[in-house]
Formats: sequence, C-alpha cells, structure tokens
Amino acid sequence: MTGVLASQQIQEMISSGAISAANAFVEGQVQPASLDLRLGTKAFRVRASFLAGHGRSVADRLNEFEMHQIDLTQGAVLEKGCVYVVELQERLALPDGILAVANAKSSTGRLDLLTRTITDGGEEFDRVPAGYAGRLYAEICPRSFSVLVRPGMRLNQIRFREGQAQLSDEALRALHGTIPLVNGSKPLFDDGLGFSVDLQPVEGDLVGYRAKPHTGVIDLDKLGFYEPSDYWEEVRTHNGQIILDPGAFYILVSNEAVCIPPEYAAEMAPFLAMVGEFRVHYAGFFDPGFGYAEAGGAGSRGVLEVRCHESPFVLEHGQVVGRLVFERMSERPSELYGERIASNYQGQGLKLSKHFK
Repeated sequence: MTGVLASQQIQEMISSGAISAANAFVEGQVQPASLDLRLGTKAFRVRASFLAGHGRSVADRLNEFEMHQIDLTQGAVLEKGCVYVVELQERLALPDGILAVANAKSSTGRLDLLTRTITDGGEEFDRVPAGYAGRLYAEICPRSFSVLVRPGMRLNQIRFREGQAQLSDEALRALHGTIPLVNGSKPLFDDGLGFSVDLQPVEGDLVGYRAKPHTGVIDLDKLGFYEPSDYWEEVRTHNGQIILDPGAFYILVSNEAVCIPPEYAAEMAPFLAMVGEFRVHYAGFFDPGFGYAEAGGAGSRGVLEVRCHESPFVLEHGQVVGRLVFERMSERPSELYGERIASNYQGQGLKLSKHFK
C-alpha cells in the first residue's frame, strides 16, 4: 500500500537492515511516522553550505570545504553564524520503491537552528532517493543562538514514503467534512491547508517572541532550564499588527488549531513567496494524532518560526503565512502523537522550545 510508513513499518526496516546505526536504537527514537536521527562524534566546520552533487561523496566535498574538525564526545559548542557538517549515526539501504524526506525537529526549528540532511550524491537538501544506500549527514547552522551539542542528540528526523501520498485539495475538503481538520472559520485549501497568523489573542496582548541578538549558549540537553527573558524579547500588539525587522527571528502562532487524524501525516510548507518579505521556517513534521482528541489533543495550533528578509514588513492578524500538506499513511501507526509517548507540543498554543521555563 502506498503512503507514509508508520512506526511499526519503520521498525521492520530496522529489523531487515534497511535502516542501521552505529549504536543501538534508543527508546522514543521511532516516532509515529518518522525516525529521529542522532549526531555522531565528530563535527566539521566548513566554509560554506554545500551539496555533494551527482557522483560525489560528502567526504569528497569535506576535503574541499573543511576548516577544522571538532570532537563532540565531551560536548562542544556550535557557534552562531557558522556552518557545520556532522555524520549521523544512522545509515540507509533503501529498497527501490522507498524514498525518504528529512526535516528539522520542532525544538530545533524553534531555536532557529537550521539543520538539513545531506547525502552522498545528493542534489537536494532533505531528500533521499529510492534505493539510496549510504551515510547520512546533518548540516547545522545556528542562526540565533550558539548551542552545545553531544553525540546522540536528535536535531532532525526522517520520514519514509512509498509512492504518491499527498492529498489533493478536493480530498482534503472531503476529509475535513468527515473529521474537522481545523477549528473555527472556513478553512483555506490551496495546495494544502492554509495557516494564518494570530495577532489578536483572546487574552492579553502577547503575540510572539523575538530572538535577542547577543545571548549565552544553549545546552540542548537542558530542558525547562533557561529563562525566556535571557534569550527572547516579548512581542506585543494592540492593533493586530506587528512590523517584522530584517534579519530578525520570531516565534508566532497560527490562528487555526489543527487536527491530524490517525491515518494521515502532515508537513509545514511555505505558502507563496509573493505574500511578503519573510520566510516561515516550517521545521518539523506533524505526526498522526497531533491535535487529535483521542490522543490527548483538542486541536493544536502550529508554532510559526518566521524570519524577515530584506525590508521591514507589516504582518497582520489573519494573514496566510504557511500551509499544511497532508499525506496518507501506509498503515495506522501503532501509537499516535500524544498517546503514551513523549509529545512535548500536544495541545500547544504560543510556545517556545522545550529548553525554556
């Protein structure tokens, strides 16, 4: 059956050797519709971001662009504004009919920690072709905060797919008629489910956070540890508008609360380049069960990681800034997001990453 592979199918791939690793897989690494990828022991500081390119290996390109190597064994700081490549612990030997797509985990995106997967022979970030056999690497560029990392940390995740799984707008409308995918007003279906920004909260005037430009290091192992005010400025508004500053990074929240039914998965994608001079980071996958009532959610809002580009831009309440692309699952996962597994963002509203109090 075509679709996104569920957790039990990922486990079967591990058992068959299609997915292998330098160290034993750990509890919670297999998610309902994805596999968390773990950092290895060595980081390469490189001059610039790169793709291996057809017929070339990442190791070949590291010989061109490497500046120095960093041992991560005892923990090491990846500095803001620098680019690093880390070999991941997992390797793939994909069957001919199975391809893979990677993405940053939610907490990674909320720290503005640009993390992309690259492969030998790769000509695109975060895309692994069917039949690929070889190593996986993470390209990491901390953009707002320097971070302390160690081997085994999970900054990105990978999803496996057989065949065409994306739902058309017509299929989305039909699904919404059966299981409401979004609360409130009439949903916008345009190459996915439209996401708009909430700048008129029901209570108070706090609508988001903006990363401070000069902060301390964040140890990614420390959860619920850091004072938000040391790293973030609060963004408030009384008129449903904010002005995005060029180069600044913001955490905002969607106006819509969404539900991902058990037989489906979703991924955040940009809406249109023409909507404004900003980019929604769209980190992370939305797993089956996100916001789903039977898995502990009553609709969950999407956190938006927004970076403004060349000129200041006025963002207004209800403006569409992203879209959720839905895909069918090959099978219903044995466990859903928020159901007996660690799910940090079920039922979320405006929320910073799990590292903050």
